[in-house]
Amino acid sequence: MSVIEFLTNNAPTFLALIATGVFAGVLAGMLGVGGGIVVVPVLFFLFQSLGVSAESAMLIATASSLATIVPTSISSMRAHRRKGNVDTVLLKRWAPFIFLGVITGSWLVTRIDGSKLTVLFGLIACLSALNMLFRTNKSALAQQLPGKLGQTIMATATGFFSAMVGIGGGTISVPLLSLYNYPAHKAVGTAAAIGLIIALPGALTMLILGTTPADAPAATVGLVNLVAFVCIVPLTVACAPVGVAIAAKLDAAKLKKVFAVILLITGVRMLLQFAL
Repeated sequence: MSVIEFLTNNAPTFLALIATGVFAGVLAGMLGVGGGIVVVPVLFFLFQSLGVSAESAMLIATASSLATIVPTSISSMRAHRRKGNVDTVLLKRWAPFIFLGVITGSWLVTRIDGSKLTVLFGLIACLSALNMLFRTNKSALAQQLPGKLGQTIMATATGFFSAMVGIGGGTISVPLLSLYNYPAHKAVGTAAAIGLIIALPGALTMLILGTTPADAPAATVGLVNLVAFVCIVPLTVACAPVGVAIAAKLDAAKLKKVFAVILLITGVRMLLQFAL
């Protein structure tokens, strides 16, 4: 089959993946949310539309999402570092435990049933949406971070759960840090660096150790779909500044609540898919 024939036969899939990259990039820039929280559910439903089972679709969506986060987190981390928003002290303290959580979680993904990952993602999506909708910046749990044991648990849990559902870490680490009155700009900047610590080893583990499902879409290596990676990454990076520009002209707080409602609906739908 020629390249032209391949592209023609798979045009709807490519268009859907391109739209995913644009949507994830714009939302990341506009609302400050990680691309993974958008990419995973879109790929999950897209792969099912191509005839992939829900269980396999979730595994591949998780791994492919982590792969797309690697280059975008590098770009984001550099930008935040130039502004002095990456807390290197906290990062050095957390990095080994994040890595431990990632390796454990990503290895588990290569061994677990995809339906369990779908339920876990649905729960995290719903909690994240509720956090966006109802939590205020004043509702801190404490005025400073907990001690060494508490931070070790926080870091390990962030790496473990983020790797298992294919998200960068900001979805979990930023709300966690905010509970302890941690500066918002530092939380977001440091989360960008945490995203790289999560995505790179997580994606590589699923790429190397993952067994490609029999019903996986074309160009899937391990659990990572290379077509999704190639289509999504350039557009996510390119469209993030567009989202920033949109946010400057519109009410970002209201937009974030709209996204939270959409995320809540998506999370509930993913939960119901295996509950019914």
